[in-house]
Amino acid sequence: MSTVEVNGTVLGVESFGARDAPLLLLAGGPTMLSWPDVLCERLAAGGRRVVRYDLRDSGGSATADPQAPAYTLRTLAADAAALAGALGGSRAHLAGIGVGGMVAQVAALDHPDAFAALTLVGTRPVAPGPPDPDLPDHDGPTMARLFAAPMPDWADRAAVARFAAAGAEILGDDPAAARATAARIWDRAPATTAPVQLANHLGTVFARLDCTPRWRERLPALALPTLVVHGRRDRFFPLGNGEALAREIPGARLLVLDGAATALPATAAAEVAAAVLALDRRAPTG
Repeated sequence: MSTVEVNGTVLGVESFGARDAPLLLLAGGPTMLSWPDVLCERLAAGGRRVVRYDLRDSGGSATADPQAPAYTLRTLAADAAALAGALGGSRAHLAGIGVGGMVAQVAALDHPDAFAALTLVGTRPVAPGPPDPDLPDHDGPTMARLFAAPMPDWADRAAVARFAAAGAEILGDDPAAARATAARIWDRAPATTAPVQLANHLGTVFARLDCTPRWRERLPALALPTLVVHGRRDRFFPLGNGEALAREIPGARLLVLDGAATALPATAAAEVAAAVLALDRRAPTG
């Protein structure tokens, strides 16, 4: 792991594959560990330089004040474009997961010359908060169970890992995988204070982030090959959100993972990697 300074900030990055291979940039949701190691390795084995990175206020990226971010969603989109440029080479394939998928959509719209292809995983075409009337909201009973769970002592690594495992079970994800990932996220966070840990584990910065203006109405203008990946059992962003993205982005392919919920499971790595690499064959070069 290392850092790259771009757009007036420092971003934590991790690379897989040959440095001279075509760039596949993975935006965290919010941390880079939202992307399973096995998927990154498969993509690198497919001939890509895979770089996953942390969004601001998470992981190895610069942390200022997660409770009052002095940047916007469009800043995060500009970070993605600047990082693609700093890593050099031709236009990048940009992928975003969860809230990182929102960053990726805006980045592709605002900086079309930086990217050759787009992959969106477990995300939706509108900002955090109440969705548009035609989009399914978070599953109510699931959210009630999640919010009923008491917060852990964020300075206690084991307690945070147990909390993540319990949340994963509620969401329909793999508790063991969530426990292990949460421990790694805790290790990489710059502090054990609640605001920093909440930003890293729950992406709470996005509740305070200026995500205007809306971008959904601009999606039909996207002119790059796009893959939308969504778990059929996703209770946080139900499948209708991914279906809307695939419907509104011209030519987008929708890949529904029957066994997946909110997180991207390692067991889906082969299927997702194959779809991502196939998308690259449709992308422009240079």
